[in-house]
Amino acid sequence: MSPTLVLRVAVPVPLRQAFDYLPPAGHPAGPDAIGRRVRVPFGNRELVGVVVAVTEPDPAASELRTALELLDDAPLLAGELRRSLQWLAGYTHAPLGEVLATALPGPLRHGEPLPVRETWRWRLTEAGMTGLDRLRAGSKPRLLAEALRGDGLAEWQLDDTQPGWRTAARSLAQRDLVERIAEQAAPQVLPMQAGPTLNAEQVAAVAAIPATGFAPILLEGVTGSGKTEVYLQAIAACLARGQQALVLVPEIGLTPQTLARFRARLGVEVHALHSGLADNERALTWAACLRGEARVVVGTRSAVFVPLPNAGLIVIDEEHDGSYKQLDGIRYHARDFALVRGKALDVPVILGSATPSLETLYNAQAGRYAHLRLVKRAGDAKAPSVRVVDVRKRPLAAGLSPEILAAIAAQLQAGGQVLVFKNRRGYAPVLLCHDCGWSAHCNRCDAPMTVHAAGRRLQCHHCGHRKPAPPACPDCGGLALQPQGVGTERLEELLADTFPQVPVLRIDRSTTQRKHALEQHFATLGDGPGILVGTQILAKGHDLPLLTLVVVVGVDEGLFSADFRAGEKLSQLLIQVAGRAGRAARPGQVWLQTHHPGHPLLETLLSGGYRAFADAELIQRQEAGFPPFAHLAMIRAEAKQIEHVQAFLRAARAALAQADAALELHGPLPAPMPRRAGFQRMQLLLSAAQRPRLHAALQAALPTIDALPEARRVRWSLDVDPVDLY
Repeated sequence: MSPTLVLRVAVPVPLRQAFDYLPPAGHPAGPDAIGRRVRVPFGNRELVGVVVAVTEPDPAASELRTALELLDDAPLLAGELRRSLQWLAGYTHAPLGEVLATALPGPLRHGEPLPVRETWRWRLTEAGMTGLDRLRAGSKPRLLAEALRGDGLAEWQLDDTQPGWRTAARSLAQRDLVERIAEQAAPQVLPMQAGPTLNAEQVAAVAAIPATGFAPILLEGVTGSGKTEVYLQAIAACLARGQQALVLVPEIGLTPQTLARFRARLGVEVHALHSGLADNERALTWAACLRGEARVVVGTRSAVFVPLPNAGLIVIDEEHDGSYKQLDGIRYHARDFALVRGKALDVPVILGSATPSLETLYNAQAGRYAHLRLVKRAGDAKAPSVRVVDVRKRPLAAGLSPEILAAIAAQLQAGGQVLVFKNRRGYAPVLLCHDCGWSAHCNRCDAPMTVHAAGRRLQCHHCGHRKPAPPACPDCGGLALQPQGVGTERLEELLADTFPQVPVLRIDRSTTQRKHALEQHFATLGDGPGILVGTQILAKGHDLPLLTLVVVVGVDEGLFSADFRAGEKLSQLLIQVAGRAGRAARPGQVWLQTHHPGHPLLETLLSGGYRAFADAELIQRQEAGFPPFAHLAMIRAEAKQIEHVQAFLRAARAALAQADAALELHGPLPAPMPRRAGFQRMQLLLSAAQRPRLHAALQAALPTIDALPEARRVRWSLDVDPVDLY
């Protein structure tokens, strides 16, 4: 008699193994269990894991525990998605259970059932039908009750036809005259708007996107060239074939604008998926994707994990953006994982950007990706003119020169809108005593505390610690405490005082945390003259047709960074933020304020644009042995005592050197911020010319590193393909 098959379960714990369990009573293990969630005992806890295999028990194993419950009637993680996630666990060298848990929305991760999308309908009860005539004629409850005769109305219908109906509905419900009932949602059919006529470059780009088969395509188009129109045409063709399309965008703030445009043009419901939604909303979208009901999904990084049973197209907008990289937990890159999924699903993958990452450009130059170019702005829009303002020895008001303030006044007088870009939030970067030189530093981090609220509050942007600003210097007792430097709050204050006749809106992380906050800011700006003050949130893809002047303040910090990617990041940021100007009929201007007008990076960008910079930078990367000509991994470690960190990283280095003596190892080195949130931090950098060699060394060394006694005294992580070394 053959032994009973057992379930091999990946549970969300930091262990690089799966665990065997006997199947629940009455549910013999079979292949149909693979990909289903299961509740299992684990130590003294109960965890929700995923069945990854059904196998015969190991005769040498100790007595197996029994799984408590299979949670799904059919696999949630099946086929391509499960195989791709297993690949991701192998590539990142992360525990499979944690990778699978990361791919599931919170409610599903915790064992809740797969949600069914419902709509709510209101209708009269029997008491309501008999008592309707006793309601006061002309009152809101009476008008609502009359509207609900028959089958009643859905809430979205009431929103359209009965303004303020909810108060009346509550009043009627308290008297048991109406009831709210759930019903399964039917797919929405929306009116379709015609799009603009494509220019010749756009037509050629659309024609070059194949209907079937894996095809990675770099769509490189200058800002305002109409890349989104190419996406829309490709998605419409995908929908016509009865398939699903996934669109990744880099920021939550981009999704409302993108959703509205896509819904208007495609005539189908467009589902959103991002961290700004409630857990149940994300679970509903994920479930709709699994059932094939969600035809178009627009989301940020985590949307790359949605099931796509009828996949036809994947689009990665602003593919260069650093927010596609997860910087904690499972350190995956959504762009790269989308390419892996596109290959497994055998569908085209479009990577769109005005400033492609150097890795993507290198792959296109090597022939691995098709390369489509849009070199002209769509419609009648022209590229903005660029002017560099040398502010050496010039008087500055909150960081702005008199020429800049005059240019802003002129644009507002002409009815235009202005964007003042400063990539530093807060009022000022540091609070300084002018008498003795004391400055306010975080006592948990090696970093100054940022001044907020016009000097009344200090906040550490690294650990989140907050405290009131001191009334006097803690060192000398002097009263000459002064905010030094400029942040977005200080710019907002100056511009609001200087131009009180127009709205001045600050857009940074502090002002966009509420749901729909970015949309509300743009609605407040409206179609009249006004000023936006903001950080890189404003640099990404927003279409502001009345914006005629972009002022870039404080780029000098990025010109002298030790990070080998700093030039690439700064170039992309400058090109992207400059691209917000002049996107419609009005010509645009970009004023770049700097103390280093002759810096080689600025001169290259001004004379040859991003491609000139990228070509020169790729040559330097090749000579220095940096990506894309090398492959990196980073081990980071932290502990309260620096000795524990040093001991662990030295032992990890020895294990890696034993696995491959030719592997390049740099460190242990202090982290760029050696102390953060009270922890001492160091790192070890690994480099190899060939990716397989790097992964082979990690695969061989990680079991030894996991077992190190020193590993129990630190918190450590592995980051394959790190984007932030410093």
